Amino acid sequence: MNEPQLMPHNLTLNDRKKLALTGATEVVSFDDTSVVLRTNMVVLTVHGKELQLKNLSLDGGQVAVDGNVSALIYEEPKAPAGFLCRLLG
Repeated sequence: MNEPQLMPHNLTLNDRKKLALTGATEVVSFDDTSVVLRTNMVVLTVHGKELQLKNLSLDGGQVAVDGNVSALIYEEPKAPAGFLCRLLG
């Protein structure tokens, strides 16, 4: 049984205005102040102003965002909380 190949996750930000990302698997949401992307590793939220998706190729895992980037936030995946974890907390 073949496991799916993970695309490498790389991020380049030039002058806080042009962001290029590889390893994207899904665009969760976007507007002119935030872009939320799921990568093969974590969820990445890009905050800023006048943000625009310029290149989107989820088959290749490539995303480009233009605008004024003010923050990049990685959210670590949450471990599944089973009944015993909640009980013993």
